Amino acid sequence: MAGRIIAVVNQKGGVGKTTTAVNLAASFAVSERRTLLVDLDPQANASSAYGVRAERQIYDALIGRCVIKDVTQATDLGHLELVPSGRDLYGAEIELVSAIARERRLISVLEGVRDRYAFTLIDCPPSLGLLTLNALTAADRVLVPLQCEYYALEGLASLLETVDLVKAQLNPGLEIEGILLTMADPRNRLSGQVEQEVRQHFGAKVFRTVIPRNVRLSEAPSHGKPALLYDAHSKGAQSYLQLAAELLGSATRPVSLSALAASPDASPGCTSPSFPVQPLPDGVNE
Repeated sequence: MAGRIIAVVNQKGGVGKTTTAVNLAASFAVSERRTLLVDLDPQANASSAYGVRAERQIYDALIGRCVIKDVTQATDLGHLELVPSGRDLYGAEIELVSAIARERRLISVLEGVRDRYAFTLIDCPPSLGLLTLNALTAADRVLVPLQCEYYALEGLASLLETVDLVKAQLNPGLEIEGILLTMADPRNRLSGQVEQEVRQHFGAKVFRTVIPRNVRLSEAPSHGKPALLYDAHSKGAQSYLQLAAELLGSATRPVSLSALAASPDASPGCTSPSFPVQPLPDGVNE
């Protein structure tokens, strides 16, 4: 059975897109689902979040210099592998302009490995250019991180229009997996108002899980780790475990931490074999 490919997309920067891709991938991995994280952003933040710097990158696979297995890297989580990015990817959009079926390069690259993973997460650049178009053409589902601030709502309509166009012309099976509210602050009235407005408008398409503003989520990338390896019991790490459980279909399913215990970089607080992920009530982020 083919695995699910999820593109994490928002053309607005600073909304928690890479944080979501990195930590959701880790959460799937500790729930013992084999997962591939594809860094399709030339800024390579998802790669650095796992401490990966490689000479061969997704760029090399996209231009046909190698196959994706040649650029896939192991991580400290046994069920998670990473396809890194780098600055060379900035030139890919220009180089692929004249290429035949340029919007289908990524789906061709992933075709040979898709069945090896339960989930493939694609961290997209903060734009609606050719790289993001490739991700949307290759994906089964789109996950949209949305910051709980007013300006974050303004670009949502154009993103959804782009998804509809891709669905109509390139990828009939493409669907919205859900809208994920990020950087929520319960002390901020505007944050609550934005959440209420989004839930009223999009209903069940908005995940029950809300990602709070959390210092540990911000600190973890500087240590080359996802939040689960940096501080598994932080509110940020717990919220992404909850999101993974929601996507897996059960908001109360225990998530194994055996992979954390096996990691040489795991913190002392990450060694318990498992702990239950408690469901969050609607609108509550901590």
